Formats: sequence, structure tokens, C-alpha cells
Amino acid sequence: MNTLSFIRARHLLIAAALAFIALFLVLPLVSVFVAALQKGLAAYGAALIDPDALSAIRLTLLVAAIAVPLNIVFGVLAAWSIAKFDFPGKSLLVTFIDLPFSVSPVVAGLIYVLMFGAQGWFGPWLQEHDVQIIFAVPGIVLATIFVTFPFVARELIPLMSEQGRDDEEAALSLGASGFQTFLRVTLPNIRWGLLYGVLLCNARAMGEFGAVSVVSGHLRGITNTMPLHVEILYNEYNFVAAFAVASLLALLALVTLVLKSIVEWRFGYHHGSAKH
Repeated sequence: MNTLSFIRARHLLIAAALAFIALFLVLPLVSVFVAALQKGLAAYGAALIDPDALSAIRLTLLVAAIAVPLNIVFGVLAAWSIAKFDFPGKSLLVTFIDLPFSVSPVVAGLIYVLMFGAQGWFGPWLQEHDVQIIFAVPGIVLATIFVTFPFVARELIPLMSEQGRDDEEAALSLGASGFQTFLRVTLPNIRWGLLYGVLLCNARAMGEFGAVSVVSGHLRGITNTMPLHVEILYNEYNFVAAFAVASLLALLALVTLVLKSIVEWRFGYHHGSAKH
């Protein structure tokens, strides 16, 4: 292939990629905001301050505020164990971490219903002690944790494996304790990878639909997160309100994308590796 043909092929591939992005990503995203604002800012604002919408927003933020920190703790500890130590069952642990990627969120929700529902394995005991998990906030939190916990761990495992164990072993040989080594050596080396994983985890936690839909019970104003509230409004043909709430989720996606790009550009971080 001569140089001219190569340049033409490159331009054709770039044009095709841009057309695909515009058709399947940009155009739907723009249409969300257009539909949300088609009756003006007053209708848009009214949809967002509706009590049910505010309840959905608060619940979504609450669930993310619980699920993301727990995933940070699990992800960091799991990645540290897998990358820095050898132990029996190591490959099995990695497989379990990847499990939510291969299990449908709806199936995950059904598993929690099977375990904690009124007719589930622990249902009678929970009812006897007046503890409600399914169709309540705890069930939503559990389902969200399940579908999001691989994000932090999976971002850190290859990064920490690439960094090796030399820095930690040197710190230990100089008399640092295990906690001091982790706090002063390991954590600074993974900070941008950790931020990257947290951004992705938070976006998925706020946008999760399948597993949450199964365990929430769709109790309006009580157990509906933002995605579930959008579905209810759309099914009621209240399109402006549905797209108004959906626009908040779209803004979350855009903010996440911008922050992710800043991390990659400013700190030289790339998926699975980092300059430090």
C-alpha cells in the first residue's frame, strides 16, 4: 500500500469512527437534554424538585456514599493481597472478583431475593427479628455493592503487579511496619489508579438499574433510585420529567468522563499502568 492509499484509508477509518460516535453516543446524549428542556426551564426545574424526584436523588447519593467507600476498602485490600503476596486460592479470588462482570445484574438481584426475601433462606429469621433487606435500602446497597465491587480491584491489580514488591520489601527491611509500608509506600504509588477506579465505580453505582430494580420493589418516593424513577416517569408518559432526571445521570457520565480524562492527561495515568 503506497503512502497516499494509506492516508486515505486512515482518514476513512477516522471518519467512520467519528460517524459511529456521533450516531450512537453524541446524538442520543443531546436528545436527552433537548427532550428535557422542550417545555422550558420552568418545567425542567419543576421535574427536579418534585418530592419523588428529590427522594430518588437522595437515595441514589446515599447508596453511592455507602457502596463506593466499601468498594474502595475491599478493592485496595484485595489488589494488595493479590499483587504483593502469594497464597493458596489466589487465582480463585481473582475469579470471584470478576464474577459480577459475567453475571447479569438481574440475576444478582434475584440471588438477593432468594437469600433475604420473605420466602428466602434467611427470610423467616429476618421477619422474626423485624429486619427488612429486600424492598428496602439495605437490599439496594447490597445489590449495588455486588455489581460495582470489581471496578476498584480490577483497576489496581495490574497496576500493583507491574510495580512489583521491591519498594515494600525495602521499606520493611528498613524497619517500617506493614501498616506504615502500605500508608507511605503502596498507597502513594497507586493514588491515581485508585482515583480512576473510584470514578468508574461511582458512575456505575449511581446508574445501576437491573439489580436494584429487582430488590427495590419500586416503592415510589421510598426505594426508587434515579434510574428507577426515570423508568416510572417514562412509563407514565411524563417524558419531560423523565428526561429531566435522566439528564442528571447524563451529566454524571460527562463529569466522570472529564475527570477520567484529566487523570489520564495530568498525571500520565493509563488503564492498567501509571507513571509515578
